[in-house]
Amino acid sequence: MRFPVLCALSVVLAASSGFAAERLLTDDTGREIAIPDQPDRIVVMHEPLLGIPLMDLGIEITGSYGRTDEGGFVIAVDFIDTVLGTGRSKPKGFGPFGQPDLEKLSALEPDLIVATELDAGKLEQLSTVAPVYLQIVGHTKVRGIEIQEDLAALVGQTDSFEDRKSAYLERVSNLRDTLPTDPAGQTFLPIFLTDQLNVVGDASGMVQALEDLGFTRLEVSGASDLSAGGGSMMLMPLSAEAFGKMDPDLLVLLNSYMEPDRDEAGTRAKLDRIVPGWDRFMKPALENRILVVDPAKVITPSLASAGHMLDAVDAWNRKKLH
Repeated sequence: MRFPVLCALSVVLAASSGFAAERLLTDDTGREIAIPDQPDRIVVMHEPLLGIPLMDLGIEITGSYGRTDEGGFVIAVDFIDTVLGTGRSKPKGFGPFGQPDLEKLSALEPDLIVATELDAGKLEQLSTVAPVYLQIVGHTKVRGIEIQEDLAALVGQTDSFEDRKSAYLERVSNLRDTLPTDPAGQTFLPIFLTDQLNVVGDASGMVQALEDLGFTRLEVSGASDLSAGGGSMMLMPLSAEAFGKMDPDLLVLLNSYMEPDRDEAGTRAKLDRIVPGWDRFMKPALENRILVVDPAKVITPSLASAGHMLDAVDAWNRKKLH
């Protein structure tokens, strides 16, 4: 696992001089930065990949890039509601897309900005407002909920993370015992539906839960990598012809966030428009080895999303038994 590398000597400034204590650390990209010892006004540059994992640890997020002035999210899905539950306060926005609004960002008075390596081009601007920690989210660098584990170390919540992970792993063990066959050695393939077929990347609670249960990702040779994405949002286009030949032990289907119908009926109908008749010739469909999940619940790299995935597997298993 990768953790923020703390320097041997923390920089502690006397409280009487009006400065808060700081600590030096090396961020995920190798940059040495000084951040408040206990940051309490954190803003994030990517809410699903950075904000949700922090909020899942009990951290209040002051601001989030991708929210409007009114607090709405730029897409129809609000991940705070779907992953963490309704009723929570929402972070303030400082630009829904394009370049962040530095005036609005400054007005939030952040003491720490958490960004991804994809925000490196904005680093100079952001650093004029507050210290910037760059967290790697690229799908070839991180898996499962490693992003949340890294962020827990960043904000001093490692013990809390480990306690919650222990409870989660107990759930994994209990669920595995109820499955009709041992998932060890069985393969899974997660497919995200937009206007085409896409293989989902490795960084998500969904992948964490499936691999902890014992499943192994099916190797896909017909997908083309898109390096512009990041984390669980990394989608690798897959041709309909290549998809039709796939035979994972578990085919996981996720409809687009932009679709109002992300349930099983809506997801199957969407796939049928892309690959007509798929459920009449693909083995996973013929042998009832398909699990439909709502990506808005399981796609973030958090224990909360991993828990939602366990819920989905449990419900799918119970349905098969009856």
